[in-house]
Amino acid sequence: MVGNWLRRIWRMVPAFMTAFLLALAVWVSAVTANDPNEEAVYPRPIPITAVGKDPNLILSPEDLNSVTLTLRAPRSLWNALTSEPQVVRAVVDLTGLPPGTHTVPVQIQIALRPVRVVAYSPKTVTLTLERLESREMPIRLVVNGTPAGGFSAEPPVLNRETVVISGPESRVNKVAEVQAVLDINGASESLSRTLPLQALDANGNPVSGLALVPDRVTVNVTIRQRFGYRNVVVKVVLQGQVASGYRLTNIAVFPPVITVFSEDPQRVTDLPGYIETVPVDITNAKDDLDVLVPLNLPPGISVVGDQIQVLVRVGVAAIESSVTLPNLRVEVSGLAPGYTATVSPEALTVILSGPVALLDRLQPGDVRVVVNVQGLPPGTHQVMPTVEVLLSDLRVESIQPETVEVVIGRASALTPTRRP
Repeated sequence: MVGNWLRRIWRMVPAFMTAFLLALAVWVSAVTANDPNEEAVYPRPIPITAVGKDPNLILSPEDLNSVTLTLRAPRSLWNALTSEPQVVRAVVDLTGLPPGTHTVPVQIQIALRPVRVVAYSPKTVTLTLERLESREMPIRLVVNGTPAGGFSAEPPVLNRETVVISGPESRVNKVAEVQAVLDINGASESLSRTLPLQALDANGNPVSGLALVPDRVTVNVTIRQRFGYRNVVVKVVLQGQVASGYRLTNIAVFPPVITVFSEDPQRVTDLPGYIETVPVDITNAKDDLDVLVPLNLPPGISVVGDQIQVLVRVGVAAIESSVTLPNLRVEVSGLAPGYTATVSPEALTVILSGPVALLDRLQPGDVRVVVNVQGLPPGTHQVMPTVEVLLSDLRVESIQPETVEVVIGRASALTPTRRP
């Protein structure tokens, strides 16, 4: 009885399997129709990551480039694939590899399913594993330039004398020296600089791919003034007065400080702390002056270098004021023939500013207030007047009122037309 029952079930297994496979096919077809697969190139290169490397070995970063790949995945997964870079990885397994050059396969790892890798490139990479080498080397300081005239530099002092370099053995072996460069050209004060360190080969070329600990060094250099030399300021001596109605705005000298010396150091010590220029004549000056002026050096005193003259700049500007002109009659321009124009108010107040000398010369006819009605139709208009000033350096500060009323109408036979 049981045997017959089992035989019946066994005969039905193929029918069950067929029905299951048909149902699965229908389900897959339905899912695929709603979420079809799409094949596309991944939008960005995938960097290659090395795993399993011996910690005593080092790998040049340039040996690991990136991989381009083509994927096939349901449309719903593409957003996650592109927005989460960590779900797609390219790795090379370096477990157990000794020092030397090796060609290893690239493995693509994808954290989402179902995603199929259609193609990728490169499929292998050739890389070199080297022993990690460290070496302590002295720091060589290169000093460029010389201090300013009359100054001398004492030997530089470094806060440390050596540096540890580490990296691939072949690159460490290329290093001939570790160098820092200090520029003291024109220095007149003691210096303290933090300088970068650079590993160089025997030809003076930088060696890249190395770590320097520390990568910087602090250098102190004491700059002292030589005996018999001294820095003094330059004092400008003026002669005369600027023109009436003008004033001095600025006096400057370049350079403001010079270095002097003497074979008799006592002469330098006895200086008052400044050297005067020969007098600069500013008589009746009305504009800025730029002049080269010799120095009035005491006997036995010389200037370091070729600085026998200094540039003196004297700023000269007009003294300014303002004037109020009340009851300036408004003139009309641009009025068409056969029309009249009535202006209200007929007179305005104008405030002018500028050099006092020009304001004093101002004549009644030098200032006009004009309203231009050209193109305006008959009727009442609000027009902004303009002020015409014959003296160009004078400025209009205010007009009161700012607009006037202009009434334009046809002229009758008995009404004369107002003309400007």
